[in-house]
Amino acid sequence: MSLNIKNERVHALAREAARVTGKTQTSVIETALEQFLARLGADPVETDRQRRIDMANAISLRWRERPRIPGDERILDEEDLYDPETGLPA
Repeated sequence: MSLNIKNERVHALAREAARVTGKTQTSVIETALEQFLARLGADPVETDRQRRIDMANAISLRWRERPRIPGDERILDEEDLYDPETGLPA
């Protein structure tokens, strides 16, 4: 990923913040942006947490709809994915 900032003052601020905190310029910019968004009411940590919850829910829905063994009503589970003797994928 790339972000090309063509503003010498912003570069100087990032360098100084990194020097004072001992962090990288990327880290201090990330922290500053998180704090800025939090002040605006858009909590990036909560947004990311909600995104991960939504992703987990989508996976859970797909998992519940997983295929059944033909001629068998049993739902496939993790053990069906691996050969019991070798431990390799079936």
